[in-house]
Amino acid sequence: MNILLINHYAGSPNYGMEYRPYYLAYEWSKKGHNVRIIGSTFSHLRSSQPDSKGKVTHEEIDGIDYYWLKTPPYKGNSLSRIRNIFSFVQKLFSQKKDFLTDFAPDLVIASSTYPLDIFPARKIANDYKALLCFEVHDLWPLSPMEIGGYPKLHPYIMFLQLAEDFAYKNSDFVVSLLPKAKDHMISRGMSGNKFYYLPNGFSLEEWMKNQKPPQSHLEVLEGLKEKRKFIIGYAGGHALSNALGTLLKAAKLLSKKASIAFVLIGKGVEKENLIKMATSLGLENIIFLPPVPKKSIPGVLPYMDVLYIGWARNPLYRFGISPNKLIDYMMAAKPIIHAVDAGNDIVKEASCGFSISPEDPQQLVKAILKMEELSEEERKEMGEKGKAFVLKNHNYELLAEQFIEIASSLNK
Repeated sequence: MNILLINHYAGSPNYGMEYRPYYLAYEWSKKGHNVRIIGSTFSHLRSSQPDSKGKVTHEEIDGIDYYWLKTPPYKGNSLSRIRNIFSFVQKLFSQKKDFLTDFAPDLVIASSTYPLDIFPARKIANDYKALLCFEVHDLWPLSPMEIGGYPKLHPYIMFLQLAEDFAYKNSDFVVSLLPKAKDHMISRGMSGNKFYYLPNGFSLEEWMKNQKPPQSHLEVLEGLKEKRKFIIGYAGGHALSNALGTLLKAAKLLSKKASIAFVLIGKGVEKENLIKMATSLGLENIIFLPPVPKKSIPGVLPYMDVLYIGWARNPLYRFGISPNKLIDYMMAAKPIIHAVDAGNDIVKEASCGFSISPEDPQQLVKAILKMEELSEEERKEMGEKGKAFVLKNHNYELLAEQFIEIASSLNK
């Protein structure tokens, strides 16, 4: 099968997020399918950007063909980001001969978070009589409306709404990373039989490699172990949505308990503010470390006794969540404290930790102390339940196979 995957923010293990297009394409390629990923030369999610060599740049990454469409850079959710989005969509129309001359897709996937790529995707699918899949990461225009405060009658929102409705009505099937989004999609015109839930996943092959973490990280973590510290770990983005201020407040409440240490690994727009907050609170039980390559995550997480993931309160989470780092946590077979209010909670489903209300330092402290009181064997049992759950439900090899099975069943 020839698969054209359009994802504005597509990344790779070397470039950084977004990882899903890479891992699905990698698994499809292993099975003999031909995959082309179309992405933008600039994405705020990536840690680095591809080199641009003209309007369209071809690059092969681990046997996967990437075609980068040149778009202007931007900062934050400003007008420049909207300009970047429209530039990418326009070039999907105007530059398609550069990435389709020797490639006739059987399946076209529109997967850019925002729904505007559905229009060129539909045109390409029609031209080649290919199946069209609309893959939904976040619900737009609900996201910019409920988070960004855009009014319903804003021209940009109205255009996004037109695109979302068009996508549900004109796609052959809809893949959602959000398990509770089906009713919303039906309310916008989707036929219920088009809906398929395929969450984010992990690469078992990558986990088996277990690349050694940087020496600087090892020295810190091994030093804490030598001091017999009970380590509460976090590895991931440092943004407002991660509610890490709650973790710092919990650390303050536990500052007199010498046995507990907090380690935060990663970077993000809030990291500097968090470091300042830790300083102002006089915290000596918290350590901030730089991010590690994704391939080193399996080597870092085992040093933690408990892994923490938190969320800011967000009404959009009623449709469900599918965080990559939570899946990594579970693969590490470590018990998890999950501070969340969402339509789904895989920590609770897997019985691999404690789920608490978000943005509540007092509850977090109680959960940490309860974890510390458990025996090592009890914590190990929790962790193993989480690992078993993701091996069964979140392996990208299986998710990629399910994706193809859906497309093949519709193509008969």
